[in-house]
Amino acid sequence: MTTSPQPSVSIDTSRAHPARVYDWLLGGKDNYPVDEAVGEKLPPQARDAARQNRQFMHRAAAWLATQGIDQFLDIGTGIPTEPNLHQIVQNVIPSAKVVYTDNDPIVLRHAEALLISRPEGATDYIQADVRDPEAIVEHARHVLDFDRPVALSLIALMHFITDEQDAHGIVRALAGTLPAGSHLILSHAASDLYPELVERVVAEYAQAGIRLAFRTRSEVARFFDGMRLVEPGLVTATEWFASAPATEPEGSGIYAGVARIG
Repeated sequence: MTTSPQPSVSIDTSRAHPARVYDWLLGGKDNYPVDEAVGEKLPPQARDAARQNRQFMHRAAAWLATQGIDQFLDIGTGIPTEPNLHQIVQNVIPSAKVVYTDNDPIVLRHAEALLISRPEGATDYIQADVRDPEAIVEHARHVLDFDRPVALSLIALMHFITDEQDAHGIVRALAGTLPAGSHLILSHAASDLYPELVERVVAEYAQAGIRLAFRTRSEVARFFDGMRLVEPGLVTATEWFASAPATEPEGSGIYAGVARIG
């Protein structure tokens, strides 16, 4: 376990925050009435999407650990929901190291839950925004060895970053700091699978002051430019399995993929 000095922060309970809405969708209790109000207006499929995202992260992280990846940089961590990423990967590699990042102060308040690492491994947390990739990488270098492969995890995050904010450039900058053999784990809400639901979800978030940038499959594929997607490629979250699933996967409005860098 590692700890780092963190800024003094206050939680704004007058505005909804994506991490807290996500917590509500997952059935968590670390949210406020303003977040619940957004969640209750969303279609039921939003809860399915939150669960599917989480399950994809579990499968992808566990698979990478079985491939020997023992360093993870998880940006857009969200409020701790067990099992957390470090619990998944340290179950495979007890010495694995994980750096978590989020920009919601409530996640910082609960960061102790993210820092309960196995003695052989290490976890750390940084209060930061994905739109400042240099600050994230600078901090992560204190825990992770950037001379060895690192898995960059961006789960249900980049659809909160618009094209005007250079979403693809941010991912490119982060991936560019990682050595060959690293991987990108990414899931992203689709704009072209269930357009009628997308319109409703985007509108409800907009009323809460949260901009969404759902993207088509080709637009999501651009996040993986210059990388090599591992099987089964860029598919929906419920279709991503390192081996064939036992049953027919349920429908999903989330694209997901894992790609090797370099």
